Amino acid sequence: MSTPSPLHEPPLRPEDLWPRTVATTRHALATGALQPIATDCRTLEQQGIPFQVRVLGRAHLKDDRAKREKPRSVPFNPFENPDPDLVVGDLSPTHVCLLNKFNVVEHHLLIVTRAFEEQESLLTAADFEALALCMSGLDGLAFYNSGEVSGASQRHKHLQLIPPLGPEGQRVPVEKLLSPPPTRGSVTLRPALGFAHAVTGLGPWESLPARDGARLLEAYQSLLAESGIGHELPPYNLLATRDWMMLVPRARAESHGINVNAMGFAGSLLVKNQEQLQRLQELGPLELLRQVAP
Repeated sequence: MSTPSPLHEPPLRPEDLWPRTVATTRHALATGALQPIATDCRTLEQQGIPFQVRVLGRAHLKDDRAKREKPRSVPFNPFENPDPDLVVGDLSPTHVCLLNKFNVVEHHLLIVTRAFEEQESLLTAADFEALALCMSGLDGLAFYNSGEVSGASQRHKHLQLIPPLGPEGQRVPVEKLLSPPPTRGSVTLRPALGFAHAVTGLGPWESLPARDGARLLEAYQSLLAESGIGHELPPYNLLATRDWMMLVPRARAESHGINVNAMGFAGSLLVKNQEQLQRLQELGPLELLRQVAP
């Protein structure tokens, strides 16, 4: 493993994260470094959860087919030497914050290790310290796709953070079934969700120092233990807000041709075309999620 590169400037402060994100987004759009994926967003309600379903545009499908027809002999790692136009800022000696180049949700952030680590490896104290800093600056949804089956598209370890998705002030649509969150230290499940999961509370965010990820690490470890996950890591998704953290073990990457990553369990799904949308309407989002979790 290579040695992490030194910081080139002072690390971001939580209060700087959002203005820097907005400014970097504006610049990256102007240079063409940021290439948002156009979608048509629909709402599909089930059990009171207003699932957001995004349908890909035809132009993106054509580009995606062209990429598949020209496979690379050596997989490209966009995080090894990240595009400077996509860099929001340094977080720590071990992590940097980038914009997601092909974003579906605006202001989609990536929290990336400087040195290569496998995406399927355990999350560490350093990972959660970088994440805590970003969550202090942006009260949204953090998530992690551990492995290809869980929706990871890159092997280089990265967590993700997006602004609030849900209506009525909720960060994600599924929070309707997670409110009120569990108390800190308790691990439970919400039967109404229907899919395998474990959820724990993080306690009042105000008492979590911006640079201290210990509470997040403690919650993560308790969810791993409750889910029976040890050193042999099966695929799973991790989701977190300032109030709760949820782990979802995975059995398969997709069902009925619809791929699911962590955002699906938050209440946001992506389908390729109207046929998949119709299939999802007939099946129901919660049933789709049940079919990809054990």
